[in-house]
Amino acid sequence: INAEYGEWLNKDFRLFEASSADMPWMRLPSRKSSQERQSKSKSWGLIKQVVHWSPFVQVYKKKYPWVQLAGHNGAFKPCDNGTILKKLTPKEFYCLTDIKNDEHMLEITPKFHGKIEKEGEEYVKLQDLLAEFDNPSVCDIKMGTRTYLEEELAKAREKLVMRKDMYEKMVKVDDKEPTEEEHKLRAVSKPRYMQWREKLSSTATLGFRIDGIKQADRDPDKNFKTVRTAPEVAYVLRKHIDYKEETRLKLLERLKEIRSTLEKSHFFRRHEVIGSSLLLVHDQPTDGVAKANIWMIDFGKTTPLLENETVNHRTPWVEGNREDGFLYGLDNLVKLFEELDQIPPPEGLQDTPQS
Repeated sequence: INAEYGEWLNKDFRLFEASSADMPWMRLPSRKSSQERQSKSKSWGLIKQVVHWSPFVQVYKKKYPWVQLAGHNGAFKPCDNGTILKKLTPKEFYCLTDIKNDEHMLEITPKFHGKIEKEGEEYVKLQDLLAEFDNPSVCDIKMGTRTYLEEELAKAREKLVMRKDMYEKMVKVDDKEPTEEEHKLRAVSKPRYMQWREKLSSTATLGFRIDGIKQADRDPDKNFKTVRTAPEVAYVLRKHIDYKEETRLKLLERLKEIRSTLEKSHFFRRHEVIGSSLLLVHDQPTDGVAKANIWMIDFGKTTPLLENETVNHRTPWVEGNREDGFLYGLDNLVKLFEELDQIPPPEGLQDTPQS
């Protein structure tokens, strides 16, 4: 779930139990009563609700209210069976159009069905990636060693403004992070905040971060801002796939397939890919055979390179080289899934399947 997509209504979404109040991403929600579970099961059977930590939050049965995360109100609408509408932005429309000419990218991205106008707004029509699943669990993993464009950083420096709202966000996570001067002003600059935010999570160290998770039978959770180390990430992902080896192997196979595909893609080679995610989806149907798949999504910040520019998506970013770290992060994610059951949990935490 991209952080800017905001909160789901006013609920407190916690997924994992923890021994420390400082790590809310490790908490598990209280179990529902049998009556509540039965009611939830009926609700899921009717509406099969999905999430937009991809671009794919919608309610399948259109007679139900459509749920939209705050921060992107009106950006998504349900459409025909098997498709959704996402509000058109020029950069993403360009990318989706260009991807149609790249046979490799077509294998790992949602099918793009062009643009349409609805209620005076232009939308792109996309494949609903969750349609093939019965009761999906979803994880949005934001890829790359940074999630801001170089031009965003340059613009923020040109008009340097001290932001009180960003200071408040910073101290909410770590009240020791601001400098003495920033504490005095009770404000920080946008470039300072942007670079601190990347170092806070696993973005700067591993080249990816968990942006949000929706377990099939639980409320959505996007409280992963401080999940930074490999043991912490592995802990979260093991719980997300419910310790199922079959699911792990299927997701690992798809990750390797995506990496191989990207290395052959002309589109990927010619673009700075910022803010894109890998959407991991799996479920356990009643027939007992695990279903799992992964797609590359979100191209609103993806920018074409100039003719004389090249990137390999693995070289460390230095301002001006336009490297995004996407393949560096994917290498680390593949390695993590290969060793998922061998990486010890964070100190002091129990890490066993729940009955």
